[in-house]
Amino acid sequence: MNLPNSLAIFRILLAPLMFYFLLQINGNNNEVEISWLNYFCALTFVVASITDFFDGYIARSWNQKTKLGAILDPLADKMLILAAFLGLMIIDRANAWAVYIILVREFFITGFRVVMASENIDVSASIAGKVKTIMQMVAIGFLSMQWWGGEILLWIAVAITLYSGYEYIHAYIKHIRKI
Repeated sequence: MNLPNSLAIFRILLAPLMFYFLLQINGNNNEVEISWLNYFCALTFVVASITDFFDGYIARSWNQKTKLGAILDPLADKMLILAAFLGLMIIDRANAWAVYIILVREFFITGFRVVMASENIDVSASIAGKVKTIMQMVAIGFLSMQWWGGEILLWIAVAITLYSGYEYIHAYIKHIRKI
């Protein structure tokens, strides 16, 4: 097991921990100050997000890309995003429609990327895909901490998420027309 794959597995383990902290906010009976739960949630998310950057960076720069990593990295990303957005929706910090749109796109495009990969079509993330991930992470951070503008950032993330999904579909259509 190389370092990038270990970081992806660590991110997979952090996702349910962050979800747990979010759910404790909703069911808290003043056992723990809610601001501390916000901090724990945000810290867990930031650490997980940093591992997302480093596992990709190390895999590329140290030439440690593996088939396992190609599966683990997007899986870890989806688990983290799923845990964050579902938790935030449950505690009424994220709009249910925005969460629904983001999650439907994530699952659809993940499946779509598997089909594209099976047909040997390049499925590496586009610039819009990277911006989408960053925007979702920023929105999650703002919503977790209940900072002003979180809801606006969430809807910006929705727009970029939809656009990046369109890019994958457009690339596939272009590939089919070449055949």
